[in-house]
Amino acid sequence: MLFVRLSALTTAAVGLTLALGSVPARAEATRYPLTIQNCGAELRFDKAPARTAALGQNSAEILLLLGLQDKVAATAFWPSKVLPELAAANDKIKLLTVEIPTFEAVLAQDPDFVAAQSPLLLGPDSKVADREDFSKLGVPSYLSPSTCTNRRDTKDIYGSRATLWNMDLLYQEIDDMARIFDVQDRGQALIADFKQRETALRERAKARGQSSSYLFWFSSPSPSADAYLAGKNGPTGFIADLLGGRNAIDNEADWPTLGWEGIIAANPDVFVVADLDRNRWELDKPAAKIEFLQTDPAVSQLDAVKKGRIVVMDGQAMNPSIRTIRGAEQVEKQLEELEAKSK
Repeated sequence: MLFVRLSALTTAAVGLTLALGSVPARAEATRYPLTIQNCGAELRFDKAPARTAALGQNSAEILLLLGLQDKVAATAFWPSKVLPELAAANDKIKLLTVEIPTFEAVLAQDPDFVAAQSPLLLGPDSKVADREDFSKLGVPSYLSPSTCTNRRDTKDIYGSRATLWNMDLLYQEIDDMARIFDVQDRGQALIADFKQRETALRERAKARGQSSSYLFWFSSPSPSADAYLAGKNGPTGFIADLLGGRNAIDNEADWPTLGWEGIIAANPDVFVVADLDRNRWELDKPAAKIEFLQTDPAVSQLDAVKKGRIVVMDGQAMNPSIRTIRGAEQVEKQLEELEAKSK
């Protein structure tokens, strides 16, 4: 798998000064008590939290990128390993589980703040707790803004999106965390870096000059089962748009499932397969996905497979997260390499 270095983010991860030419002027310090509006709830902070429970990889990695590892008591739910440049900081933090923690396990960490990545980890349909469960204990809880814009109209808890996700929702989350912890300079520097990388990707894709349809395959329980794909208006739709193309799956659900007959009918120009570090299903691994694509009698006859237009992307980048831009960078780099080989 091809990885792209996160140059400026490495320094942010350990709380050092970011040397970015586009960093805004010094931000104003937080004035407590601070009130934050989040997904229909009002959160009040009399001071910066000292013992945060980060439920979900993206929530944890945002805090680490802001240099707040000393303010994080515990984390949970990691589909992929922590970014290499954040590993040393993350090693200092207690890991409850790489899967879904219990409410009791979270409370045992005596948190004064809970930040969650998805409704799977916080909310009325969560397997952990509802926001009210923490509120009754005087613990404010924050849900990623990227999940708050979803319609609750699907059979799963993730819902669907009427409009295309974009990085503004991630920037809002970074800015909120920076204000809550009074590290606005770090937050603005991190946002500036992401914006620069987004602009650079659009320019690279424009120079490559190809408009492709992309199918983003997250995983499947087995080769015969329906595949979990990424819907057209989620982060993968944003990635496809960023690279000058479109998502081949015309479904507004965040995580639609589709049988292989439907996938064959979609006939994508590029297969993007997720790389997951979890060990839930055999097809979590990209090598297993690629082997299936290349050996299945029907799927192997698709043009994208026969032309070798299969690329690997960090599975967590398919979620709305700080890895989404990184995933787009991985795809673009591999497409450029394929393009160079074909000449």
